[in-house]
Amino acid sequence: MSFPISPVLAQAAPAAGAQGGGMQMIIMMVVLFGLMYFMMIRPQMKRQKEHRALISGLAKGDEVVTNGGIAGRVEEVGETFITVEIAANVKVKVQKGAVSQVLPKGSLKSV
Repeated sequence: MSFPISPVLAQAAPAAGAQGGGMQMIIMMVVLFGLMYFMMIRPQMKRQKEHRALISGLAKGDEVVTNGGIAGRVEEVGETFITVEIAANVKVKVQKGAVSQVLPKGSLKSV
């Protein structure tokens, strides 16, 4: 004679574990989001802040390199564009955001 008690008890056990598993899943998602924030989002925001400071600090006479690799000396600074002299009497107008770095004074000799 077999009673259906043992199959019923076996089925009831996972229901108690499902609630704990749901809480663990939520905690794991929060931990993963926190890790992603500190590993990806926060450093990117820091780089953007540094780039904005670099762009706002541009002045005439600074030696810069653009994203395209063009190196030259800043001749004119406008609201959104700057004029860069890349050779004697050769000037290029580029967007301020295209400047990737400012070189130390005296890096460019032939301009």
